[in-house]
Amino acid sequence: MNNKSKYTAAAAQLGPIDPSEPKESVVARMLNLLIEAKTKGTELVVFPELCLTTFFPRYYITDPANLDTYYESEVPISLMSDMFELVRKEKIIISFGYAERDNGIPFNTSVYVDSSGNIVGKYRKIHLPGHYEYEPDRPFQHLEKRYFTKGNLGFPTFDTTLGRLGMCICNDRRWPETYRVLALQGCEVVTLGYNTPKHYPLAPEHDHLQEFHNHLCMQAAAYANGMWVIASAKAGLEDNCELIGGSCIISPRGEIVAEANTTMDELVVAQIDLNECTLIRENIFDFNFDIYIPLYIYIYYIFFY
Repeated sequence: MNNKSKYTAAAAQLGPIDPSEPKESVVARMLNLLIEAKTKGTELVVFPELCLTTFFPRYYITDPANLDTYYESEVPISLMSDMFELVRKEKIIISFGYAERDNGIPFNTSVYVDSSGNIVGKYRKIHLPGHYEYEPDRPFQHLEKRYFTKGNLGFPTFDTTLGRLGMCICNDRRWPETYRVLALQGCEVVTLGYNTPKHYPLAPEHDHLQEFHNHLCMQAAAYANGMWVIASAKAGLEDNCELIGGSCIISPRGEIVAEANTTMDELVVAQIDLNECTLIRENIFDFNFDIYIPLYIYIYYIFFY
């Protein structure tokens, strides 16, 4: 595969989605961002987690028919046909998140669609936060553990014309192991989407640090693993729940090279240079020379078996 070492990428942040907003309206907004990305010569566009609907895990939903409306039984190709056509025409790779049901099993999923219009990668969220049962004292729920099953695809990487890509979703970004597992497979660019409330009911003392912690974990991981991180938020006041923004692109140096200025629909664009991954991995963190994989495996088995 003839890979490009330099290209333009974007995090396509979405502002709030009201529970009553139909998926078709959300896809129209996504298409507008994709058209803007095309005008800027962007070749990789990253949309948020669960980007087709409001963040429904904040609700305790007891009506199965209502809950079903949030899930897709397959990648929603017909719903997103105009976007996929633009992807094919302009030779863009996109990633986006949606709620998936595979043979009845629910997953928080993200996929890559490449310039052929094909699904070239899929990831299912592993680090599911929140709780399972309704908790009436919370100002809003976080029922991901109720509505989704832990991902069963591991942390795969995908060889593309834009380098070796890997995905994670929201809470995955806070766990260092996510990036290290991807990096050990040669991943050069990690793409991710998130829905993160400003208020955290279990530790409200940290509310003022939410944006800081959001960037901290991704910047540290980008540097420690010599990889690019492209992170796209669902942001803004969504049905009285404030979601942080901060969509950004982070270089292997750990620097934020581009960041959203709003909590609305916004395209965050930067130049990707994959040579920067090599610079870090050969001179700062040499995986082949400085770490001992069998020791990692030994520690893993001690703690988890």
